[in-house]
Amino acid sequence: MQDELNEARALVLRHVSSSARAAVPIPRVAFYFSRSRTEPSAVMYEPALYFVLQGAKRLIAGDQTLDYRSASFLLVSIDLPVTGHVTEASPEEPYLAVRLALDLAAIAALLLEVPAAAADEDASGFGASPLTDILMGPLLRLVRLADAPGDVAILAPMIEREILYRVLQGARGAILRQIAHSDSRLSQISRALKWIRSHFDEPLRVETLAGISSMSASSFHRHFKAVTGMSPLAYQKEIRLHEARRRLVTEPGAVASVAFSVGYESASQFSREYARQFGLPPARDAARLRQSGS
Repeated sequence: MQDELNEARALVLRHVSSSARAAVPIPRVAFYFSRSRTEPSAVMYEPALYFVLQGAKRLIAGDQTLDYRSASFLLVSIDLPVTGHVTEASPEEPYLAVRLALDLAAIAALLLEVPAAAADEDASGFGASPLTDILMGPLLRLVRLADAPGDVAILAPMIEREILYRVLQGARGAILRQIAHSDSRLSQISRALKWIRSHFDEPLRVETLAGISSMSASSFHRHFKAVTGMSPLAYQKEIRLHEARRRLVTEPGAVASVAFSVGYESASQFSREYARQFGLPPARDAARLRQSGS
């Protein structure tokens, strides 16, 4: 596998050498790069497979900490607010990664042809595993398409299907199975996550979310924590803070008005929690991001 890994690294490096993130002519695929370790920052991870080719990264979601490194992959099945940072990178050996966003329709179609297996009802919404020889092959073929855009329309869907199949057959297969099954615990919790993201500025009532998820309040709270690594209130706070940050950067205005618009009743509480999350008070953080063009 080492030769394939080295080839994939060289291909990715050629496309990202001048940018931390490079879009490539392959649907749902992006390449990532860093020449140095980074400071922890709050980001939103979307459902995707994240393959690390070189270096290492750490994610913190709620009370869960996950380290994943070269020749491994991370599977995230939900919209997940996390604190993340690159922990291993240097100019000689930069952090290199490939992201493949999950296509629910492709997963559902694949499951129609794959023999059913017992799903883990308490599976987390994210997890990391080693990158195996059998998975490295299709991943390398997918990366090669960045240099062959004329082949993408025909080959990319087949390669993506093979990657999903290999993941489905591995240790993280239960997560993929639950994504596509409307009656799985993960899908039930996903309905609650969608409601929180759409109503983040409203008071949160666990009983309402439990009803949306077709669970009792106690069962909902347990499964929500298993999937996201945090409580419903903590998840809502993360969503509020991320949205507040976006508004402060793109729609500059008074900090207090932004705080109230995302559901906070106290501007001082908002400022404290914002600084704890992002490392700077709201106005200073927004000014820094606008200046850097982030």
